[in-house]
Amino acid sequence: MEGRRLRGGFTTTDSPPLHTSEPLRRTAFNRLFAAVYFSAILALLYRHVQNLFLLSTTSLLSFSTTLSLFISDLVLAFMWASLQALRMSPIRRKEFPQDLKQIIKDEDFVGLDVFICTADPYKEPPMNVVNTALSLMAYDYPTDKISIYVSDDGGSDLTLFAFMEAAEFARHWLPFCREHNVMERSPQVYFESNYHSSSPHFEKIKIMYEDMKMKVEHVMDKGKITDEYISDEQRRQVFNKWIKGFTRLNHPTVIQVMNYEQVILDKKHDKDNSGRLMPNLIYVSREKNNTSPHHFKAGALNVLLRVSAVMTNAPIILTQDCDMYSNDPQTLLRILCYLSDPAIKSNLAFIQFPQRFHGLNKQDIYACEYKHHFQVNPMGFDGLKGPSYIGSGCFFHRRALFGGPSTPVPPEIPELSPDHVVSKPIQSQEILSLAHHVAGCNYENQTNWGSKSGFRYGSLVEDYNTSYRLHCEGWKSLFCNPKRAAFLGDVPITLFDVLSQNKRWCIGLFEVAFSKYNPLIFGSQYMGVLMSLAYSHYAFWPIWCIPVIFYSFLPQLALLNQFSIFPKLSEPWFFLYVFLFLGAYGQDFVEFFLAGGTVRRWWNCQRMWMIRGLSCYLFGSVEYLLKSIGISTHGFSLTSKALDDEHGKRYGRGIFEFRVPSPLFVPLTMAAIINLFSFLLGLTAFMRGNNMEGLGLQMILIGFIVLNCLPVYGAIALRNDAGKIPTQITIISTFVSVAFYYASTLCF
Repeated sequence: MEGRRLRGGFTTTDSPPLHTSEPLRRTAFNRLFAAVYFSAILALLYRHVQNLFLLSTTSLLSFSTTLSLFISDLVLAFMWASLQALRMSPIRRKEFPQDLKQIIKDEDFVGLDVFICTADPYKEPPMNVVNTALSLMAYDYPTDKISIYVSDDGGSDLTLFAFMEAAEFARHWLPFCREHNVMERSPQVYFESNYHSSSPHFEKIKIMYEDMKMKVEHVMDKGKITDEYISDEQRRQVFNKWIKGFTRLNHPTVIQVMNYEQVILDKKHDKDNSGRLMPNLIYVSREKNNTSPHHFKAGALNVLLRVSAVMTNAPIILTQDCDMYSNDPQTLLRILCYLSDPAIKSNLAFIQFPQRFHGLNKQDIYACEYKHHFQVNPMGFDGLKGPSYIGSGCFFHRRALFGGPSTPVPPEIPELSPDHVVSKPIQSQEILSLAHHVAGCNYENQTNWGSKSGFRYGSLVEDYNTSYRLHCEGWKSLFCNPKRAAFLGDVPITLFDVLSQNKRWCIGLFEVAFSKYNPLIFGSQYMGVLMSLAYSHYAFWPIWCIPVIFYSFLPQLALLNQFSIFPKLSEPWFFLYVFLFLGAYGQDFVEFFLAGGTVRRWWNCQRMWMIRGLSCYLFGSVEYLLKSIGISTHGFSLTSKALDDEHGKRYGRGIFEFRVPSPLFVPLTMAAIINLFSFLLGLTAFMRGNNMEGLGLQMILIGFIVLNCLPVYGAIALRNDAGKIPTQITIISTFVSVAFYYASTLCF
């Protein structure tokens, strides 16, 4: 399907296309395979029902075992069926930004407000955030139309200091990028790459960067801004705001527009050293106190939404993770290829780019690439009403955050309206006073913020929740996946950080799934069946723990007691189980491979699915349940972006990092122990000539899990480094495993 041909805002037949879309070739196969596989699932469920209700069971044990398998397979069937919604009509899009300037003049380019959120200078080092901001300031785009807003929820003067230094460096960095046509516009990435040529200009700019970096890291080590770095009275007045009693959870609003020259009020921008206007760079730390809810990242984004409306009110908003730098300076031109099409602009809420990562080890041992989540499934969403928002790399139409396409929700004051035109300089006292007012912690009281306006509250996964509600309101979205990654970010390099991040997502997804906005019920009324199924697949993500736990323990304990729970190798039902297993894994592998994955990375991806099912999915579900009944649990926690040398070395070699004595590792270690001993027992019985036909499927399953647990065995017994599984975790897991075994002998 070819995109619209546009010239001057009108559809013509002679102008080049700005974008096209086409269905994936495997769509017909997906539909045919879904019909066959669904029939196989029905046959399996029929077998379970037959064993439960139509045949006389010999014991309570047989009934309980079959019921457990039935529940597990029902969950697997639901998760498979909901995923099929994304396989029915996936599409791939392509943009032609090289043709854009034939249609739109530079002065007609829309303004852009960029939102970057950070919350802890020690978990999210300021230099990482600075590099992200600098890469976005250096877009190939009219600089006077770009404004960068940095939300510091940690209220740290160290972060502010880093951005003051960055603002000064940017005056040299931006002209350097333009002059040398630099593609890697994150200074850190550029200077670490091998694609640049050494020159006096290069050496000069590198020295300036290293000097800035040294200053920032020095104040980080000191933990405070010393007098040697307060170069003028203006800076001193700014840092005097951090008085005694100023804490990250209790402090007034701080808004600082970065500039170093004395700017006259009728002048909107500072200039770089080549005389060109600089993008706006604004630091925002919203007001906080211990008695007002702050709604985590969603609350921070809504403050930026209001502050930016008062100061610049650009029609397009980019939300960006603090470690996700720009990797393509022409990304904004790709966005304009869609925004310039009147056929899709009127109900287009946002354009989502995939999250891609640098620094992944060769095998991606923790499956942090999330290839299905960030690259494969969004194409399926795009064939429906569009992809979900994934927290970063997303360009919003500001109007979409104020009600549906035909049902706008007006803000409390006209200055926050998407249509409001800012006519005063951002440094004027009137603008700054109003910006401080709308950033207050009590501003949202008795308003629609978080419910009908802005980014939505009620879930730790504000990205998923917000896009789901926007789609319910009638908005659509697009997935833009160019060959060159638009953004690249960091990944967690320890297993504990990966699982902690996933546990937080699980809690947030359940908060949506079990709310009045349940995707299956509420969503199907407003988005249609396929779209509601697609959102339900993620909303109920944590229930993967049910089949993973049952299949990781039940067949193993049964085998230890010589009890068969699967069909014999000679029975026809055996081939049904084999088809269901190979069909699901085979289709998953094909999608992964066609998206550019490798066999080894796919193997690690399916291994991490099992590990998550035994850890973060389980603990996230339990924590949500406790929270629902009023039992206090740990609150929101950040994933650390700070790197440790030893962690980094082990990660680079593809070695799992356990180290932390966390309960998250206990079920995983138990599964590894029980599966290993049951496999050895079964193998011994087979070598002795015992008839193992009735236990054949159990042996195959257990052997598969043992292969997946090889890194766990190494971390228990074969490693002496600090990243091995802590001794107390091994001891606890062993004792509980033995208890499980003895309990099973009383049942089987």
